[in-house]
Amino acid sequence: MSAEIRKKILAEVDARREEIIEFVQTLVRIPSVTGNEGEIQNFIADYLRGMGLETDVWESDWEELKKHPEYVPVTRGYEGRPNVVSVLKGSGGGKSLLMNGHTDTVPNGPPDAWEYGPLSADLVDGRVYGRGASDMKSGVAAIIMAAKCFMEAGLRPKGDVILDFVVDEELSGHGTLDTILRGYTADAGICCETSENAVQPGCIGRIWFEILVRGKAAGIQRRYEGVNAIDLGYKIVQAVADLEKKRLETVSHPLYPNIIDAIPCMVGSMEAGSFPSAFPDTCVLKGSLATVPGEDHGAAKQSLVDAVAEAAQANPWMKELPPEVKFVGYYAESAAVDKDHPIVRTVAGCYEEVSGKTPEISGRQGAADTRFLNGFANIPTVIFGPGPTTQMHANNEWVAVEDIIDATKTLALSIVDWCGAEER
Repeated sequence: MSAEIRKKILAEVDARREEIIEFVQTLVRIPSVTGNEGEIQNFIADYLRGMGLETDVWESDWEELKKHPEYVPVTRGYEGRPNVVSVLKGSGGGKSLLMNGHTDTVPNGPPDAWEYGPLSADLVDGRVYGRGASDMKSGVAAIIMAAKCFMEAGLRPKGDVILDFVVDEELSGHGTLDTILRGYTADAGICCETSENAVQPGCIGRIWFEILVRGKAAGIQRRYEGVNAIDLGYKIVQAVADLEKKRLETVSHPLYPNIIDAIPCMVGSMEAGSFPSAFPDTCVLKGSLATVPGEDHGAAKQSLVDAVAEAAQANPWMKELPPEVKFVGYYAESAAVDKDHPIVRTVAGCYEEVSGKTPEISGRQGAADTRFLNGFANIPTVIFGPGPTTQMHANNEWVAVEDIIDATKTLALSIVDWCGAEER
């Protein structure tokens, strides 16, 4: 592709720098906790229409999703919270590209835990602050602005460019799943999840679990006749921690050289008893286990079941009344595309051209909707986005402005290199 076209695109991004920053800020200021994505999705749909793009806006059919093997149980449907897809039509003769992002966020958390308000989108020392700034409204903005700058540079792609913005990523990934079920596909994909502009061919999987531990009821005055479920619960917590140590010694993957950061296996919450002055005879432990690409999820689940059973055998009470392990809530398969796949090389090359830096090739230390794209849809997809994964779900969440600009340029050039381009 001619150097002149590349210069035009990069110049267009530079000329729209303030517009890009303001667009990220606008997205951050729209509250969009999972379940409340309607406002931001409608805003994006209107913006895409304003760019002259035909835009598909639809609400997922909850009952139909329940029938799908990839369905993750959720507590509410999709009325008033649509998915949004626009297609920048190609002239023909090029490969198609799907760029994917989610607009839902985790809850804001306590207001006093934020130095800058979670919906402030304050710009301080080169960073935009606010819930979703990293995860992943900056990635959504980079997709839209890359397409806009490509178009404003007077270019048309040869292959179709599909801009895909989905709901409910944080709890299920159903938005991306339903995009696929609606018939959208491509020769390759870029998911602009948090990566701090690292090029990431893989993501971990995540398995939530619950463990019910039963003690023996007793009156508080004669508590010595009971079996304290909290005490038993701590033994199971330790068993889960011991399983993590074992996994750190036995699980490995080349995309995750520092494996301790990639595969947490831990109990995150304990619910026990029913009243401050009542003896605790039940304890529910909730946690999660992470997997690396290619790991057998069935075997990973069984390892947790076995670890709990082994700990129970060492305790006279639990040996007779063993804890119950259930896998409920969030579930995400790990996923990967070959690190030498052309879409990985394309994004990596464009980022190096834009930034002058050799891109980091790594695995994402979080689950992602690429499990549907790489797996169910067979769309080879790489993760690349400006938000730092370390800021994902954090208080005082932020994203660096320079990373947003570099990501926008990288995506725009990736359209050129993957899809082909011609002047209109």
